[in-house]
Amino acid sequence: MSSAGRQLPDVRSVVAARQGDQRALDDVVAASLPLVYNIVGRALRGHADVDDVVQETLVRVIRHLPGLNDPAAFRSWLVAITIRQVRDWEQRRRVALSRDAGLDAIHNVPDPGSDFAAMTILRLGLTDQRREVAEATRWLDPDDQELLSLWWLEETGELDRTEVADALGLSPGHVAVRVHRMKDQIQTARAVVRALRARPGCPDLRTVTDEWDGVPNPLWRKRLARHVRDCAVCARLGTSLLPIDRLLAGLPMLPLPAGLGAHLPGAALSPDASPVAAYQPPDPATGGVAGTAPAGGVPTDGDGGNALVDLALNRPRGLLPALAVGAAAVVLAITTLVVVRPDDPQAPSWAAPPSAAPAAVATPGVTPTPGARPSSRVPVAPAVSSARKGVGVWAFDGVNRALAGSRAGWYYTWGTEHQGITTPPGVAFVPMIRGAENVTAPELARARAAGPYLLTFNEPDLPDQSNLTVEQALDLWPRLMATGSRLGSPAVAWGGDDPQGWLGRFMSGAQARKHRVDFVTLHWFGADFTTSTAVDQLRRYLQDVYQRYRKPIWLTEFALIRFGGGGQQFPSQEQQAAFLTAATTMLGQLPYVQRYAWFGLPATDKDRSGLFRGGADVTAVGRAFQAAR
Repeated sequence: MSSAGRQLPDVRSVVAARQGDQRALDDVVAASLPLVYNIVGRALRGHADVDDVVQETLVRVIRHLPGLNDPAAFRSWLVAITIRQVRDWEQRRRVALSRDAGLDAIHNVPDPGSDFAAMTILRLGLTDQRREVAEATRWLDPDDQELLSLWWLEETGELDRTEVADALGLSPGHVAVRVHRMKDQIQTARAVVRALRARPGCPDLRTVTDEWDGVPNPLWRKRLARHVRDCAVCARLGTSLLPIDRLLAGLPMLPLPAGLGAHLPGAALSPDASPVAAYQPPDPATGGVAGTAPAGGVPTDGDGGNALVDLALNRPRGLLPALAVGAAAVVLAITTLVVVRPDDPQAPSWAAPPSAAPAAVATPGVTPTPGARPSSRVPVAPAVSSARKGVGVWAFDGVNRALAGSRAGWYYTWGTEHQGITTPPGVAFVPMIRGAENVTAPELARARAAGPYLLTFNEPDLPDQSNLTVEQALDLWPRLMATGSRLGSPAVAWGGDDPQGWLGRFMSGAQARKHRVDFVTLHWFGADFTTSTAVDQLRRYLQDVYQRYRKPIWLTEFALIRFGGGGQQFPSQEQQAAFLTAATTMLGQLPYVQRYAWFGLPATDKDRSGLFRGGADVTAVGRAFQAAR
């Protein structure tokens, strides 16, 4: 049983928070946040709305805490509120789906960048059969996701059966029946996962999956399970599966994303900051917050003004995500949002993206390259529309303003640095080891420090790019693995679906040498400028690559550009914008596409697929990119 999860928050903290103790409220919310995040994240399968549902849950906890009759029952009460918010979200989603039939990409597609199975594997370091269990959860019936979120925490020691039953409004016996059925489904899915991952694998299974789009779902779980059960080759693979209970026992909860969980619990505001306030209901006479009493009131500034209310009503866009760096800051963000009008159009999402961006690293004497180019430093707070949406960036006048205005959630520079380029708040920089000459101790150290992901060799199949043989790349790969980063495959210019192509031979060699490759990186440029044709070609390419390697995909360069004849041909801005809009909508329907990056940010005579001419002059393609998710 996990002691950390069971001990906090203690009854004394809950009692003190009910009575208006501001530090106790900090402790209660800080202790509640990991549990709420784990329940919501797994129940929603990493949907882009996870942060909003977590926020709504904690707002209600703060608002209704004074009415909790039994402080000893806080955990059960917290879990019940969380499940209620999950169900409210599901109801809203179903209404939206029935109203906007056919727009599943908007309402019903999990955010691949926040896929809970993938994050569980990565951040808990799961391997072998534990990894298979996490992957198998993707195949469950939608109705079982809510149960899964609670049962997983029960198996890892964070909840007990009574708390699970209370949250679901069922008897313990009924919960036992449902859990047994769900475990059978997971066990079946584990056998399917193992068969799909086997190499060289069953040729008959590959025939069965010819029409499968690569997205795990209950229907294909049943179809593939029939083959696995009746096939002597595939059935033999599942004979050594350990009981799920033994595999999950003692696992910790999934850590909070960077920006949400830093320094939890025990973080504090700066020494001169006001304490975090307990929620005060609005004064019906004034519409403001009633009173400024020391116990239970909203803290005031030195002149007696209402500091938190002023922050809530007048905060600049993007401030709250920047503040969410510790327990006290999280409570500040939540309690501030409580007093904001629900229809406030300026209210941003409170949760930071999955990975925090590093500060710029300046190295004197380095000649500007596509991986590190100087520019002015203009701090602009963007409205990030999606953590999965990215862009390739190189220097031009106004690059910082353009990057902030693009609404990209991440970017890269074909290098391990972003000299002179200011990373906007809430945006992530992803480093790249571009070629063999970059596999040096200083570059690898910068890559390791820049974040959890590392892009690798850029178009090694082209002489004018990194120009590496497969053997050269495989020989260098252990040095990249030593960074501990999540490694993307080398990004080939084309032929990623060809088993005899550069990527196919690299992936076979990596498997033979037991080299780790965490995701597949691809480039794609369409020569057919007809929107529907280009989108279909891109979709089929991604689907074929996924079915071959069964790994997440990052599409790090894509656009419509026709190469050949001694130059490049571009479609009109309107054609490029139409393709971008349709392509990103399609990408949102492919859960295995974790991230994508448009080529690229600057629009010049040479690079007419770009998003901005200067810092503020957005192109038609740029406007389409701003609206994409």
